[in-house]
Amino acid sequence: MIGSLSRFCGVSVAVVLTAAALVLSAKPLFAEETGFPKSHQVVAIGGSVTEIVYALGEEERLIARDTTSIYPAEASNLPDVGYMRALSPEGVLSVNPDLILMLEGSGPQETLDVLHKSGVTMADVPEAYTAEGILRKVRVVGEVLGVPVKAEALAGKLGDDLAEAQRAAESRTEGVRVLFVLSTKAGRILAAGSDTAANGILTLAGAENATTGFSGYKILSDEAIISAAPDVVLMMDRHGDGDSGASAEAIFDHPALAQTPAGRNKRLIRMNGQLLLGFGPRTAEAVRDLSNRLADTAS
Repeated sequence: MIGSLSRFCGVSVAVVLTAAALVLSAKPLFAEETGFPKSHQVVAIGGSVTEIVYALGEEERLIARDTTSIYPAEASNLPDVGYMRALSPEGVLSVNPDLILMLEGSGPQETLDVLHKSGVTMADVPEAYTAEGILRKVRVVGEVLGVPVKAEALAGKLGDDLAEAQRAAESRTEGVRVLFVLSTKAGRILAAGSDTAANGILTLAGAENATTGFSGYKILSDEAIISAAPDVVLMMDRHGDGDSGASAEAIFDHPALAQTPAGRNKRLIRMNGQLLLGFGPRTAEAVRDLSNRLADTAS
């Protein structure tokens, strides 16, 4: 089986072996057929991880999820053990899991240390903001759940869908400069640079990140905003966020943004944050939606 996995999307055997190494256990729970725990009480931490479990048809094994796991809608019926970056060991362990599927970046470290000592099997799911990264997530989750054949079928389908979405996007969005704004609170523009989910989705959609001279998220000076010269501003449409309902006019009241091509033409796109930045089974849909809207807005 492992040999066959190496043929898909340039993912080598080493990736599958890495998946095995990511599973940490203090219990002899390993199933003979896969070498991974045969678990029936699974907690999923990370929205994309939960989506993958559902996409694999293994949702009946889920007993809880984190706050970011809101898709599909039925996931919201599961107990919520807390926000993935602010977990408490008591919250996670209160549902008596035998496996914790945890997206890379979850924490804090103090909680992870306690969970590792608890004796519950834990599996770290790697995060990468690329098409290949999504397929790797699927394969790791499938291996850990003991359904590698189902995972390979899903990875093949998603890989084809992503490739098709990228091809369609490239012809429509090439050269469109986009400023992803995470927040405008207090008039301070917090924007996405490289090594972010925002930069990753813009790359997949064939557009250009207007601010790539730094890694992560950074508050931009007025001079940096004007110099970035975005054609479009992209933001998340998040329920409860102070910026979520602001109009394009309100956003572009910012004196520096007003001087950019995006500001002069009031070009603002809002998208659901989990869809846009989740890097899971729905990312091809996000690429299509974003590229279509970029092409329409920037035309």
